[in-house]
Amino acid sequence: MHMMSAQTVWETLLEGNRRYAVGRELRADISAQRRRATAAGQHPCAAVLACSDSRVPVEYLFDMGIGDLFVVRVAGNVIGMQEAASLEYAVEHMHVPLLLVLGHTGCGAVDAALSGCRVGGAIGSLMKKIAPAVDRAQSRGISGPDLLRAACVENVHQAISDLLSLSPAVRAAADSGTVTVAGALYDIETGEVTGLKT
Repeated sequence: MHMMSAQTVWETLLEGNRRYAVGRELRADISAQRRRATAAGQHPCAAVLACSDSRVPVEYLFDMGIGDLFVVRVAGNVIGMQEAASLEYAVEHMHVPLLLVLGHTGCGAVDAALSGCRVGGAIGSLMKKIAPAVDRAQSRGISGPDLLRAACVENVHQAISDLLSLSPAVRAAADSGTVTVAGALYDIETGEVTGLKT
């Protein structure tokens, strides 16, 4: 599956998402046979950075099975060195053609950053990562649910920017066309994934 182009992988993910969103029977291979087949190695077709939110079941929402996706999850789908290193590994060693940053509607981490709550420790460092996205969304003069959605979208763009800054290897692969870095937003109510212009 990993020999596909980034565009073909994206189309495959969207087809799987359409099945998931309308409640069709999913085709993801999670069989014992597939588990045994992937035990010797993995060849995912894409790497996905997503939020840790329990309502964002990455493999399910794309109808993907064991070994199909290399998924990195962190609250607020933010990028730090560990996340960048994980995605860099997927690009350099697994040769994924698509690296997708997946945000979602109603993100609690983004909402907390929007509310301006001041927290310390590890959670405070997470809020600092989201703050630039919140600032850009707030500068548009919108409010309410539209503001949260805009901040979630901006946070995807922020994560992409942070990834390309923190990983020269991913940036070089993107510049050469070896990997396509893309963003998308998952709607937790409808189940639909929408691509974002990056």
